[in-house]
Amino acid sequence: MRARQIIRKLESNHVEGLSHKEMFLATEDLLPVTDDKKTWDAWNFVGFWVADSFNLNTFTIAASMISAGLNWWQAFLCVIIGYSLVGPLLVLNARPGAIHGIVFPAVCRTTFGLFGSLWPVFNRAGMACIWWGVQAWLGGECVYVLLRAIWPSFAHIKNTMPASSETTTAFVVAFILYWLLSLPTIWVPIHKLRWLFMAKAIVGPIVGFTLFGWSIHRAGGVGPVFNQPATLSGSKLGWQMVISISSCFNNMFTLITNAPDFASRAKTPSAAVWPQIIAMPIGFSITSFLGIVICSASQVQFGAPIWDVVKIMDTMLDDATSSTRAGLVFIAAGFIYVQLMLNVAANSVSAGCDLTALFPRFLSIRRGGYVAALIGLCMNPWLLYKSSATFGNYLGAYGVLLSCIAGPMIADYWLVRRGHVRVNDLYSTSKDGWYWYTAGINWRGYAAYICGFAVNAPGFINTLKPNIEVSDSLKRIYYLSWVTGTGISALVYYLLCKLFPPPGMNRHFEEIDESYGEARVDELAAAASKESGSASPGVGSYEEKEKERFGYVRGDNGNSVTVLEA
Repeated sequence: MRARQIIRKLESNHVEGLSHKEMFLATEDLLPVTDDKKTWDAWNFVGFWVADSFNLNTFTIAASMISAGLNWWQAFLCVIIGYSLVGPLLVLNARPGAIHGIVFPAVCRTTFGLFGSLWPVFNRAGMACIWWGVQAWLGGECVYVLLRAIWPSFAHIKNTMPASSETTTAFVVAFILYWLLSLPTIWVPIHKLRWLFMAKAIVGPIVGFTLFGWSIHRAGGVGPVFNQPATLSGSKLGWQMVISISSCFNNMFTLITNAPDFASRAKTPSAAVWPQIIAMPIGFSITSFLGIVICSASQVQFGAPIWDVVKIMDTMLDDATSSTRAGLVFIAAGFIYVQLMLNVAANSVSAGCDLTALFPRFLSIRRGGYVAALIGLCMNPWLLYKSSATFGNYLGAYGVLLSCIAGPMIADYWLVRRGHVRVNDLYSTSKDGWYWYTAGINWRGYAAYICGFAVNAPGFINTLKPNIEVSDSLKRIYYLSWVTGTGISALVYYLLCKLFPPPGMNRHFEEIDESYGEARVDELAAAASKESGSASPGVGSYEEKEKERFGYVRGDNGNSVTVLEA
């Protein structure tokens, strides 16, 4: 009995009276977001993307383009093209979340099925956990710079790490300190994070532009920085630019895939459209430009380009004056805050939403975030920063997997069902539901996923095992995985749905919840668990709530009509 009580206390929040299957589908964090948690307006999304763009990872990706052989304007051109193309995909995949207030694991069920969605969700959760560790390592490097700037002797702590670890005890200590600092940030709910992101939108640009201007000053002006030639030419230069454009996409595919998570908190659907299409590419392009110049300036300062921005700051501390140390204390402290907020936005929340779907009985978004932090502590993220090539290979490897998930999801909403959704069926195990398919699995989604990945598999394998040779053409297909993976998986899914129409396939576009007015499984369970004799919630009050939530109005013929806001 005591063990049962303990297990009961460990369970996540859910409505009483649900079966085990229903509890798996309809926990509090997986159900549509309630109105009181829809707090993000257009300016909050602008602030979010400005804040998200000013992070060390964005600096590093742009700087790695210089290290790969591009000059400053070639790298910047790749950045502009890459992030400008990301925006439309981001908004397209975010739309179901913005309209219906549902998070990525629930949206994913429309394409892969109630239980078939578990593999894509697991895929995304694993990437979020790994990426949490990577971003935490960068944050730990900032802590190292901060401590070294204050106490130079910190760098000389006795090293007990083996040579194979390719790091030192001092860096590991700094990493653990950052990890401890991150734990309180995971506790804050998503709808309350907007003010922290607005603060980051101020802190990030200040420290970024400070390091930018300081680097130019140390390099002797912009002339030496902008006059550096590219080290590549011909087809090698062209394909390196393609790879650089792809690195921008691969950097964003985590956020493209789970775009419904944040869009579900939008006050109105329109708040998640233009602010994202405009603010996201502008923010990332500006940050990338700073990273390009800072890396180019390191060539002048130190004789070789350093692609890791934090290592540039660390190198500046060699024989540094007291004023240099003071400046780096300010910059490093700002970047620590930036990394803390970035890890919450891009990884803690994403991992939390995904892990909730995998283990809904015991995990919530908050608990899932702490699981991601634990995995990030146990992995060895510093190994991914051995070189710009290693870093780029990692980005490409996980980007191709996520592209094959995003492609079918976008095709399902916009081309197959054309905005028609049955939200209630996302939480019901009824075999008559749209998303039951075959035992809860949509084989069309998996066939599309496999086809998109198969085209890129040879290049993917070569990236992981360079000793396995493949042709240049297959490598180039892999370089374009953001096109080949997303496009082929989306096309195959659409064609299969044309040949074998799934429930809810529609010829006319209308963003509508076909289950509007019907009691959801959690509402039925809540009504059933009330004391005998109490009245069930009336349909009228339910309709008023849904009208306020989704903007739907009922026609005289009983059909649902959507009032579109964007």
